[in-house]
Amino acid sequence: MASGRRPEHQAPPEVFYNDDEARKYTSNTRMIEIQVQLSQRAIELLDLPEDQPSFLLDIGCGSGLSGEVLTELGHQWVGLDISPAMLDVAVEREVEGDLFLHDVGQGLCFKPGTFDGCISISALQWLCNADKKGHNPAKRLYKFFSSLYSSMSRGSRAVFQFYPENPQQVELITTQAMKAGFTGGLVVDYPNSTRAKKIFLCLFAGVVGDKLPKGLGTEDSKSVEDSVQFSGKRERTKVPRGKSIKKSKDWVKEKKDRRRRQGKEVRPDSKYTGRKRKSTF
Repeated sequence: MASGRRPEHQAPPEVFYNDDEARKYTSNTRMIEIQVQLSQRAIELLDLPEDQPSFLLDIGCGSGLSGEVLTELGHQWVGLDISPAMLDVAVEREVEGDLFLHDVGQGLCFKPGTFDGCISISALQWLCNADKKGHNPAKRLYKFFSSLYSSMSRGSRAVFQFYPENPQQVELITTQAMKAGFTGGLVVDYPNSTRAKKIFLCLFAGVVGDKLPKGLGTEDSKSVEDSVQFSGKRERTKVPRGKSIKKSKDWVKEKKDRRRRQGKEVRPDSKYTGRKRKSTF
């Protein structure tokens, strides 16, 4: 596969994120830093009640990097992903959310008002592809957004960090989201920076006239429409260096050893911990 090509141009997500790619993704220190940073910002944009645990949905949860941030903040969560290999790695890492193998383009099957919010990191652009015969991106996006809208409590938010390839993708995504009942729009952090720019779709469920959060680093910026640029490659997000990373394999082992010393029950160290991901619902 050519270096620098967007992953969604190389193969469907369940194929691209095979066992090797899933493990590489989850063991890359820089990738972990980026995912944690993006997750923290998405949660901030949810504007959840302070000091109160929420029940959240993580779309495209992958190996659980974003979900671990939710857990650390005291929230309970459900994770959906289309890649079996990614979910297998999440199981091995003993993430604390409920995991489901599912293609969200087929719609969601949760009870109305189930979730207090939804986040998604680096996944939404995959729904713009027609990876199989009969796939219609507009119909799949509408089915996803309409079922998500039903699944969320009124007044809650869904925040998607994503990598749009061009203005047409942004229009396709936002049109289907608004058609499904959401309000909201784009929030762009550091729009004038090539490396630090981050694009979020912030959606409101059952809220009319709620003001979009302001993007970071936008005090002296042009409008969002003028400052969002697109590329055939994924943009690299600049992250601070020197931070301790809690998501590594060594950190997980140390955490389990510490719990054993405290006399707490810990799953055995093995390739599969005994906790199985759940099948498609």
